Amino acid sequence: MSTELPPVAPEVLAEAVESLTARLRKKLDDATAGCADAATRETDGSVTFRFGEDAVVTLRPGPAGTVTEAGQATCTCLLAPRCLHRAAALGAAPLADAAPPEPEPVPESAGSAADGTERAPAAASAEAEAEAEGASDEPAESVPALTAAQLGAAAALWHAAAEALAAGVTAGGAVVQAELLRAAHTARLAGLPRAEAAALRVVRGLRAARERRTAHRLGDLTGSFRELLHTAGVLASGTAGPALTGTSRRAYTPGGSLQVQGLCREPVLSATGYGGVVTHLLAPDGSRYSISDVRPGGLARARGAGRAFVALGGATLDHAGLARGGLRIVGATVSPEGRLGAGRGVKATPLPGAAWTDGPAAPLFARPAAEAVAELLAAPAEAAETETALIGCDVTVVGAAGDHLLVREAVPHAPLLRLLPAHPHPELPHTENLRRIASYPGLRLRVLGRPDLDRAATLRPVAVGPVPGAQYTLRLPEDWLGRADLGYDRLQGEHFPAPAAATEAAGEAGPVPAADAPDPLADAPLWRVRRLLETGVAGGRRAVAEAARGTAAQAAYGPLRRAGLTAAADLATALAAEADRRPRDAFGRLADPSPDGYAWAWLAAATHLAAAERSLVAASWTATPNGATPAAS
Repeated sequence: MSTELPPVAPEVLAEAVESLTARLRKKLDDATAGCADAATRETDGSVTFRFGEDAVVTLRPGPAGTVTEAGQATCTCLLAPRCLHRAAALGAAPLADAAPPEPEPVPESAGSAADGTERAPAAASAEAEAEAEGASDEPAESVPALTAAQLGAAAALWHAAAEALAAGVTAGGAVVQAELLRAAHTARLAGLPRAEAAALRVVRGLRAARERRTAHRLGDLTGSFRELLHTAGVLASGTAGPALTGTSRRAYTPGGSLQVQGLCREPVLSATGYGGVVTHLLAPDGSRYSISDVRPGGLARARGAGRAFVALGGATLDHAGLARGGLRIVGATVSPEGRLGAGRGVKATPLPGAAWTDGPAAPLFARPAAEAVAELLAAPAEAAETETALIGCDVTVVGAAGDHLLVREAVPHAPLLRLLPAHPHPELPHTENLRRIASYPGLRLRVLGRPDLDRAATLRPVAVGPVPGAQYTLRLPEDWLGRADLGYDRLQGEHFPAPAAATEAAGEAGPVPAADAPDPLADAPLWRVRRLLETGVAGGRRAVAEAARGTAAQAAYGPLRRAGLTAAADLATALAAEADRRPRDAFGRLADPSPDGYAWAWLAAATHLAAAERSLVAASWTATPNGATPAAS
């Protein structure tokens, strides 16, 4: 059984790799492999690695359990600290979240929900890791000019990202990752935490891909590369605003007196070891707020935090009670994302709860889901991807298909929608609850969830409830106030209607489909561009160049042009040509090409693909008059 290794600060690992000679760097990947299995935890809390008889590496984490200084990693060999053993041991350990720089002074009343920093990840979403790393946005009132240090850091990060993209997963070993970590650390020191967070996501993705972890998805790493190159490229150009520079800590501002009603709660579990809960709230005017309790602790913390007391102005209720209750807050402090802080002057008094059919929650279910999704897709990316982007709709269960649940919205000519677990971890009840719901075809269901803007007509439900006035619907306990939090409440047989009514309701819903619902995203020929981009991420520039050679490769873009996707075909062709370009020096000899041109060509194709796929996702939420999802053109 392998020993759990302490997290290592990115800059410590980058410095250790940078200090190696070129000969030792070539051996680093082989030396790192298997280090974790050879680690031993000592009684004093340190971790040791034995490399032969004369070399023992010792990691002594600080009080927070993280190796944050070079002196906390030592080796007994003669070459230490510039030795292969020390760099390999550090490289085998997980990456720690980078500590944010000191914030600017803020008013004493602008506190946070925990300790003034509120470094909480978003709930079960792609943004969880970014928020845990301290990235956030501020209102874009003005666009201050970037400093020379920021421009230099962004340029260095762009170059490191371009080199990593050209290398791909196959050649993106410890040395390439260390260059990214060094550039990320420089970006943090220059005050660019959003760029640093994007770089750390790429490094973690490269590690997961090279270690062939089951949770790794090549599409996720492709998206991380696109975000990193876009962020670094725009910053290096000097035209970025506050949304891309980001801030290390949330700036809370006075919000006066508020009255909020609980909407639901959901567990938070990030890839960086954070766990907890976020409770979503609504004000009478429809404004959305949230209170989170997220700290290091992983799964155990996420499961237990649902019953933890709310740390806000002396409120005497837990998150379970708040999700079905309310608060009257005096002296509220609010972040730009709608998070409520717990400053010294904040006072909170519990209020009785309200069902979804009453109060501010009712309008969430009053309009078709397609309208709400269209509004999200039209909003800036940063606004559409926050944890408050929840929509509601009434649906009829059709049945299970593959790994998801098919439902049809209760509006005329509605398309089939896919329901996927908000968080797929087997120890959380999301998947189990959806599986139980799928066994009741025809069940009428009120769903509150987060649209998956990367998939066709897909909703990740956070909470469900009965449809008012429906006969074949959920039968929830009265104290649940008409909703079940899918991440904490477990639906049982007693919560469903009697089997006698199932036959008639299932007939109304129609037969369970033998195949999946139409997917314009999968049916469109854009998959050819996606495969080319992912080939570049997996195999690097050489893999794209190989795919570009031959007549078959050129003919592969014919379907794109016939479908009217000429821009996608042109960008894919340009990417393939750039990947295969080999410049010559003054003597006519082949030289290594600069990665910049290839990175720009890859980013152009990836950005266009993301925009085209988003258009198809928007179309998938609407339907033709006969109820079929419109096909991609």
